[in-house]
Order: sequence, then structure tokens, then C-alpha cells
Amino acid sequence: MPTTPPAPPERQAAETPAGTLTPAFLRTLREDYRMSAADRACHNAVTNQSAKPLALNRGMLRGDDGYFSHRVQSKGISNQKKSGRCWMFAGLNVLRPQVIRDHRMENFEFSAAYLQFWDKLEKANLYLESILELRDAHFLDREWEQVNKAAMEDGGWWNYLVALVGKYGIMPLSAMPETHASTHTETLNEVLGRLLRTDAVRLLDRHADGAGIDDLRAAKDEMLKEIYRLLVIHFGEPPAEFEWRYPVRQQDSGNPADSELRTAENQRLTPPERHTPQSFYRQYIGRPLSEFVCLYNDPKNDLNRHYRFDRARNIFGDECMHFANIDTPSMKQIAKASILANEPLWFAVNMNLDQSTELGLMRHRLFDYEALFGIDLTLSKADRTRLHAGASGHAMALMGVDLGADGQPRKWLVENSWGDEKGDKGLWSLHDDWFDEHVYTIIAHRSHVPAAILELFDEEATTLPCWYPGARGSQSGGTPGLLR
Repeated sequence: MPTTPPAPPERQAAETPAGTLTPAFLRTLREDYRMSAADRACHNAVTNQSAKPLALNRGMLRGDDGYFSHRVQSKGISNQKKSGRCWMFAGLNVLRPQVIRDHRMENFEFSAAYLQFWDKLEKANLYLESILELRDAHFLDREWEQVNKAAMEDGGWWNYLVALVGKYGIMPLSAMPETHASTHTETLNEVLGRLLRTDAVRLLDRHADGAGIDDLRAAKDEMLKEIYRLLVIHFGEPPAEFEWRYPVRQQDSGNPADSELRTAENQRLTPPERHTPQSFYRQYIGRPLSEFVCLYNDPKNDLNRHYRFDRARNIFGDECMHFANIDTPSMKQIAKASILANEPLWFAVNMNLDQSTELGLMRHRLFDYEALFGIDLTLSKADRTRLHAGASGHAMALMGVDLGADGQPRKWLVENSWGDEKGDKGLWSLHDDWFDEHVYTIIAHRSHVPAAILELFDEEATTLPCWYPGARGSQSGGTPGLLR
């Protein structure tokens, strides 16, 4: 049987696209490389264990004594467990010290499950409203893709917490405790996401049949009743009222032994109080969360400008996350002023680089892969954003600062929400060079922000699309596909 003769070599070369790994180049790779003694030692090491502990720069552990010249007093470490509620816990952890201090409590924790319940319901409504808004969009439209990429997820921003507290109030943990579903959200999010997409198809089919927006919204309301039922099954129904009392720490006698002793004998139990979530917020927090502003450092965009992330909200009709884009030195001075005033800060970071969960340490080049492998990994903060390799992915509470002799920050104390088994009993030391590289957002009270920066919020915000790096918010947790 006749066969087609092979193409001549010159024709084969002409048909090979430029940039292809040709046999000749692959042969060159083999011929030009000879394993050195250093490469062999590295090969033996990394084929027997993870490269991460080998790359740990032990010199950076020296001098990190764990002390801070000023720290906001709080008590207890929260644990979001396998959920992506870091933004929520960070916000509650920022509000908690005030409650403990003003009411002389030994410890206190807000109910994250209460806010999580309403966050899920609001996000379900927001998703279905987005389907209605984009009901005529092509399914390959980029905005449609972003809306549908995660129909139900845990992540969020500070403004999500502000919106929830403003609408639903807040309550102590005892009024609505955690459940397995609140701390392990993977299955719940999967079920809710599948149900919401099923509902979306039903709405789109009704639209195709000629239903008007009023009929579509009436159908949506029936769908949300089923979402509410599922949430009650997983969380319990949020109380409209609850009873609250707590032990008050008595004043210290001045005797060190008495300061050490914290028993029922030196505590007084307050009379029971009846509260709604809104009245509890008014009595125990008081000041409006709208007094806090969002400050961001994104060197890929112009500094000293006002921006907003499109679709960065959890409640339909509310304002999207917006911020003043400022330089890092200004951000540090604002953070320092807040800590010195005993006011902790919500802040968001890229937790993926140069931090040790085992040591509770964040330091630039903590893991020296460059020395281990003899390579150059230099990337600027702007280039990490440009290449989608750096953005806010985890939120925590900034609780302290260590100032040098010149009055400038050397390191910062961080309270995380990963339990007290992680880090240094739940705390991290964030060195100032890591702040430069990986801190993107702080939330500060207006009283600590210079007037020139506050004036930026009077400008009309430039909108960045919902697919902008970091726009989806802080989503660290156990949900698949989200940063951990």
C-alpha cells in the first residue's frame, strides 16, 4: 500500500511555529547541563522533604523577641475553622476590645454565625438579582462569568460587615452559637450554589417566556423562602430578642496575687438584660461603623485617587467597596496613630508569601528560595498585581506596634482567626518590610486620617471591574477555590 513520503526537512522547519520546543533545543538542554555538587545536594534534599523548611531563612528569626511597645488589650483567639469568614471575624475582633474594656469583662466574643446567616441570605438575593439584571447577557460575557463563578461563597470585605451590622444588628456568641455548618461551609455552599443556579435557570426560562420584572421578582421571593428554610436547618433561626448577662471583673486591690486570681469570688454577675440585635449594638458598640474609611495601596493605579470595586457588596442596593488609594508610608502612619489610640484595625493582606503559620511570623524573604535554588524571584508589588499573583486574600486584626528609637514601626502585632493552635498562640509578628510588600488594605477611623486623604472620598470614584485582582475580597478559609 503506498505511503505518503515524509516532508523534506526544510518544509518541516517552516511548519514549526516560532517558539516551539524543537528537538534541537531539547538536545541542547541535555548537552549543556551538568549537575553540579551544589545541585546534587539540593536535589537530594528536596526529593526527600518539602523545600519550604529548607528555604527558611533562620537568620530572620534572630531578634524577634515577641515584644511590642504598644498593644491593644484583648482576650481570646477566635477560630473561623473551615469557613471563609476571615473578613467577618477580623471585623468582630476589632470591635471586641472596646466591649471588654468598657464593661470590664474577662472575655467576650460576638456571634459570627448570626451575621453569617444573614450574609448567606443576602448573597442569595444578590445573586438572583444579578441574574435578573444580566438576563439578556451572553453566557460568555465576562461580567456574567464573574457573577456565576461562585453563586454562593464565604468571602467579603469590611463594607460587608458594616452593611450586615447596620441592617441586622449584632449579638454575643451565647445568643447564637456556632454550628458544624457555620464552621465547615464547603457542603452548604455547594448545595446553596447548585440550588441558586437551578433557580437562575427557572428565572431565565420565565424571562424567555415573556414574564415581566415584577413577575420575575415574585418568583424570586418564593425561591428565597426555600433558601431561608435551608439556612435555618443549618444554623438555627436567628433570635429576634435574647437575654444577656455577663460577669464583671472587680477592680484590682493592688495585690499582685489578687490580680492573678480570677474566680467567681472576685466577679459580679450583671442583672439579665433583654435585647434585640440592634439594641445590643447601640449599647455595647455605639458609634457608627460608617465613621471608618477604607485605605488601599495598589501601585498599579494612580495614588491619591478614589476607586471602587464593581459588585463588591453582599446586600443588593448597598454601596460597593470603595477606597482611597494611598502610599504605604501614609498607611503606616495612620495605622500607628490608631494603635497608639488603643484602636485596632481591620486589614487585608496577601497571606500566600513569606509567612509561617507554624512560627507566627511575616517577614519579607522569610523563605529564601533564591539562595536554595540559585534563581531570581524578584517581583514588585505592582508586577504581582499585574500578573494576578498578589492581592488581598485574607483579613485579620492589627492589634499592636513595636516602635524603634526613631519612633517608626519595626513590626506589628496581628490577631488572626485561625485558632490558638496556629501561629504564636493565634498571634503573628508582622515585620515592617512585609507590610510594604503584602499589606493592601486597612480600615481606619476618620479621626486618624489626614484631611487631604479624607477629601479623596468626595471625588467620584473610578470603577474597577469585578474581575480586577483582589476585587472579590478576603476569602480565606476552607471553601474550595478560595485563598487559604
